[in-house]
Amino acid sequence: MSASHGAVASPFRQPRAVWAVAFACVISFMGIGLVDPILPALAEELDATPSQVSLLFTSYLVVTAVAMLLVGWVSSRIGAKRTLVVGLAVIVVFAALAGASGSIDGIVGFRAGWGLGNALFIATSLAVIVASASGGFAGAIILYETALGLGIAVGPLLGGLLGDLSWRGPFFGVAALMAIALIATAVFVPTTPVPARRTPLSAPLKALRHRGLLTMALVAVLYNWGFFTMLGYAPYPMELHARELGYVFFGWGLLVALFSVFVAPRLQARFGTAPVLYANLAGCAAVMAVIGFGVDTPAAVIAAVVVSGAFIGINNTLTTQAVMLVAPVERSVASSAYGFVRFIGGGLAPWAAGELADATDLSMPFFLGAATFLLAVPVLATGHRLIAAAERGDDGGEPVGPALEPVGGSAGPGAVIVAVGAGEGAASVVDAAAAVARGTGAALEVVHVRETAVIEEQAIEPEDAESARAAVRRHLDRLSAAGIAATGQVLTSVGDHAAAGRALARHAADAGARAVALGRSGRGPLVQFAEGGFTAAVAREATCDVLLVDPADAPRPLTEDSLESLRTALS
Repeated sequence: MSASHGAVASPFRQPRAVWAVAFACVISFMGIGLVDPILPALAEELDATPSQVSLLFTSYLVVTAVAMLLVGWVSSRIGAKRTLVVGLAVIVVFAALAGASGSIDGIVGFRAGWGLGNALFIATSLAVIVASASGGFAGAIILYETALGLGIAVGPLLGGLLGDLSWRGPFFGVAALMAIALIATAVFVPTTPVPARRTPLSAPLKALRHRGLLTMALVAVLYNWGFFTMLGYAPYPMELHARELGYVFFGWGLLVALFSVFVAPRLQARFGTAPVLYANLAGCAAVMAVIGFGVDTPAAVIAAVVVSGAFIGINNTLTTQAVMLVAPVERSVASSAYGFVRFIGGGLAPWAAGELADATDLSMPFFLGAATFLLAVPVLATGHRLIAAAERGDDGGEPVGPALEPVGGSAGPGAVIVAVGAGEGAASVVDAAAAVARGTGAALEVVHVRETAVIEEQAIEPEDAESARAAVRRHLDRLSAAGIAATGQVLTSVGDHAAAGRALARHAADAGARAVALGRSGRGPLVQFAEGGFTAAVAREATCDVLLVDPADAPRPLTEDSLESLRTALS
């Protein structure tokens, strides 16, 4: 349950600031896939070998990796908007310089600068959208997911169409589109305050001392090694022109977007993070092996690359989710540390694949990629218990006491638990739950779920710990003033809204609750599907009664007559 749970605003009815950043996100997500269709053309027209062309990925990703260590330090000193604008400006300049270059070495160097700008942008774009969105947290996430899907899918298609005219086309195209996004962001996005707490430069590296985060980072190195080997070398055995390659990677990108946003969270809910990752890594290895054995059969390579999009989409989301589950540090620090390590793996892989291909043949890099996917499985297994424990919520919730009158830290078994957000009807839902608790002689516990949203390879916390506590305290104080004793809890979840629902249901089961009360969602079925379905997850997972309250029909304030009518209606 996010801070905006219960809001009914359309996710696509947003201020201009949000649309400006969303447009920039689309162009940014095009970044890697955009150049895939022109790799063979670059090799041919610039008289370069595939291993030389692959350095476009190496320079871009290695610089992005190093920059991930710096972005938290930078944004905590100049603010999110300035960091965003600087990143966009850097991308515009270096994309244009890459298009104007006449040598492969020049393009490789300018792609490095592009990587710096991309790191500054991706580290702050989601936070700016969430902070600016009028549709609340849920609306911002849906919009960001839409931008991600468009960018990943359309990037290769646009790259193929522009690359069919000239290999310079994709570079100049990105520079022009990002220049528009830069102007719109500078004009429409309001200045963001500088954070009160500055992030130390050493924080991401220190975070890697934690076993869980280091384990998942090593898994990401091995996974990204195989992934970027495929991305950097698969275009060559397909023997297609730029436009045709664009169509192939459009299909690939479409599957990446769909499986990362919609399929991965549902598989995780059904089978758990680690089991899905085991199967998915094995699937990635199988696809890479097919490419390795089929380098002389373009149709086999094309089919394998398109299918790999499904596995890559699942892996991107669930690996990031696992990192956020086990990392005992701030989400932004964990994201920077994880990004540094995984981009290092992705950057070194194309260079090593080129050296291996030159020394042997084109199939060997793909076989090595398959091996790295398989090696990631036993590495992941060393952190299986940590991931499983984090998913079960073994650490428990964070007790919250009322500001006016202490009422104890635990409601005990048989309590009525009410879930609260920051929606306008939250007080009515709490009042209804209080009526049920009083009528049945049960204790009352007010619970708020503090979410970490995971979108493909990005994660964000829309509210800080104190805001989450305050959301509970407001209700506890109001109840206390009315003479009603209650306790409070802040729970945490990682994933989509369904993950928050499962966290609440699990807490209710562990506490031996008599019932869980929550407000009926005012969103349409399509939006609820995109968000993951908080209410449906609670109803499906809860082992006690679930009371759905329509805030519009729940009476306020609490009176003896209203309590009696609610006891009768909900008993």
